[in-house]
Amino acid sequence: MKKIALITFIILLIDQVSKFYIKTHFNLGESVPVFPGFKLTFVENPGMAYGFHFGGLIGKYFLVIVRVFLIGGMVYLFSKWLKEGASNYLLIPMAMIFAGAIGNLIDGMFYGMIFDSGTLYDESIGRWIEYGGISKTVPFGQGYSTFMKGCVVDMLHFPLVDWHVPPTFPLIGGKHIEFFKYIFNVADSAITVGAVLLLIFRKKALPNGLDF
Repeated sequence: MKKIALITFIILLIDQVSKFYIKTHFNLGESVPVFPGFKLTFVENPGMAYGFHFGGLIGKYFLVIVRVFLIGGMVYLFSKWLKEGASNYLLIPMAMIFAGAIGNLIDGMFYGMIFDSGTLYDESIGRWIEYGGISKTVPFGQGYSTFMKGCVVDMLHFPLVDWHVPPTFPLIGGKHIEFFKYIFNVADSAITVGAVLLLIFRKKALPNGLDF
């Protein structure tokens, strides 16, 4: 259990410190090159990982509830697997996924209550409204929104290909081609890496198959 707690703590610390820094030092949409192929670009995401979202506030509430049940289920599974002497090939990737889920859950549940500005859902027009300026922390409960209405902070941007195609180029002339265009955070990265490790080492992680 100490191993799981340590991995979770380290990932959550890096995730939340990076989000607080970006939220309180960057304007929404601001992008700063770090080195070729990597930028810090501040966006806010009301939904899932890598900028995907759906269903307005109802969709957001649904995702928060799903994350809560997922985290609760993983706590149960960790207890079970530890008693059974599960391999690190299972426990470490699952701890990474666990930490990532908690990291994004914190944003969605509480960021609207601790920052003075953020992306808000306007029910009259049925869409999310961005804001200007740099956010500041405020006393708990005095933020720009209420419980479960905060947005996830994303900032890791790897446009490995960022090409404005010359107008004279056949078929795709004048277009902007970017790969990888998705912007994500440390929590998303932990979930993705954990899932990939589980896939790679699935035979060692689950030698007897999937057992809940």
